[in-house]
Amino acid sequence: MRARIRDFFQTVDGWIFAVVDYHHPDGIRSILRYVPDPAGERDAGGVRYRKLDFEEAYDLLRKERPDYVQDVHVVPEEDIRRIYRPDEELPKAAERDGRIAEIVSVLRKGGVPDGKMGITGSVLVGLEGTASDIDFLVYGAAWWRARDVLASAKEEGGRIRDLDEATWDKIYRKRAPDIDRREFVLHERRKGNRGLVDATYFDLLFTRDWDQIAPPFPPGEKKGRLEIEATVLDAEFAFDNPAIFEIDHPEISAILCYTHTYAGQAVPGERIEASGVVEEMVDGKRLVVGTTREAKGEWIRSLTLLEKASSR
Repeated sequence: MRARIRDFFQTVDGWIFAVVDYHHPDGIRSILRYVPDPAGERDAGGVRYRKLDFEEAYDLLRKERPDYVQDVHVVPEEDIRRIYRPDEELPKAAERDGRIAEIVSVLRKGGVPDGKMGITGSVLVGLEGTASDIDFLVYGAAWWRARDVLASAKEEGGRIRDLDEATWDKIYRKRAPDIDRREFVLHERRKGNRGLVDATYFDLLFTRDWDQIAPPFPPGEKKGRLEIEATVLDAEFAFDNPAIFEIDHPEISAILCYTHTYAGQAVPGERIEASGVVEEMVDGKRLVVGTTREAKGEWIRSLTLLEKASSR
């Protein structure tokens, strides 16, 4: 069974998981997100569901399905009843929600192919609420085109707009990064992957095309924390999970970033500062940012961007 990040699936127990990897050697690598619950706050097809946070999901599986619990949740293919694919579910989502239809229309007019667009998160599985955000995704190289199209749409003053200060405050508090608010918003505005459609917040998320999926990263041995400065050489997958930055540094060849907070944080040619955990492999070393959910003491910042901002 092929699955890639931002797909979802439902098990024979009725539990709904989000796929978190491109490689599934022993079962689908995922995180449990929703479980049936008569008192749940979400409804799909007459069945009520409860959304689980990160720790709740692990606690439930340790009790009910301990065989699923590894570094993430690994579900055998025979336990999967249905898989939800973002590109296949998007037309139905756009039909029932005019805000999603507006994003599709704008991207389509801007040259983003229909087959490269999708919807994920709660909307993908029909469990969105009135206050739900929109997790929109675009596959592969078309993502960069989509970002440019949305930037133009924000400038035109239609239904798609940039975030207001109150929304930036909310995102900053939620992310609680180890950089100050001014730095955070400076980087985030440049990324261009967040916006409002009408008054609803949306993310523009990246998932690889099938032909972009490479072999999994080789295992590494943790060697302690390190703070470095380096120049970014390549950032083609800077918005993937993990985000990947190939760098010019005497010891570290690449940064893998597992937190959405610092995805897309720099572009090729920029000088960066990064703090994380060194992993040593057979053929070299990499720096990992986002080794814990909170990522305390770990960050990426573009020194080039900060220098330009301070000189204005």
